[in-house]
Amino acid sequence: MAAGLSSQAYQTIVGLVYRHSHIRVGSDKAMMLSNRLRKRVATLGLASVDEYAEYLKGSQDQEEIEQLVDMVSTNHTHFFREDGHFSFVANTALPGWLPELKKSGAPLRLWSAACSSGEEPYTLALVVAQLMQQHPDQVWSITASDISKRMLAFAARGIYRMNSVDPVPRELLERYFQQGHGEWEGTCRVKAELRKMVKFQRINLFQARYPVTDKQHIIFCRNVLMYFDNPSRATAVERLTDMLVPGGYLIIGNSESLFGVRHSLRSVQQGVYQRA
Repeated sequence: MAAGLSSQAYQTIVGLVYRHSHIRVGSDKAMMLSNRLRKRVATLGLASVDEYAEYLKGSQDQEEIEQLVDMVSTNHTHFFREDGHFSFVANTALPGWLPELKKSGAPLRLWSAACSSGEEPYTLALVVAQLMQQHPDQVWSITASDISKRMLAFAARGIYRMNSVDPVPRELLERYFQQGHGEWEGTCRVKAELRKMVKFQRINLFQARYPVTDKQHIIFCRNVLMYFDNPSRATAVERLTDMLVPGGYLIIGNSESLFGVRHSLRSVQQGVYQRA
């Protein structure tokens, strides 16, 4: 095990993480785990990660468990990541849905189910907002959720370094972002008109009930299934499928696969699946 982290403490911590999030932490991640937890250990005034493990084992503090999962979870994303998925939304999925939605008067609903620091749902908002210029009466909204409260707080602010928005086309950058000045020099913020279309909330994909009650037309759940074992992947995919309207799309990461996972979805293209 890594320095300052015994085998017993490691098993305690990864067991708690799995129980509360279904995230698998392999034995090769012991050093990473020890490094990430060291600051929290100091904040709590504890002597070691081992002592922290004992503290967690005897604690009923749900907030501390959430802190633990937050520290362990990986948060890596950027605007227009795996941009083929956004092209699919703009050129295939949305044009396919709009005639039916306009006829029924129903709203368009999208869910970014592992939104991390917010780039994914804001990219979705950019894509939808551009298309809706031609359909100004169509109501739409995006739910953005994550297991990390820290990431959700960051995402809700909508403030990013200028180099973070390099993938955003210039036209969209000028229309939907404000450039920072003074103390905010070198940053930009998603404009309020776009931010208001995205609702951020904490959701654990394995919690008993989702606070998202309406069926969704498109769900993005990208680059998160890879951290689950097969039974957990199957559970997550089944529950997300149930949250789709008939014909709705589940979009996973290009490096992910549903191979070996029982599901009822039809493969459309890389990372894109459709409910019957």
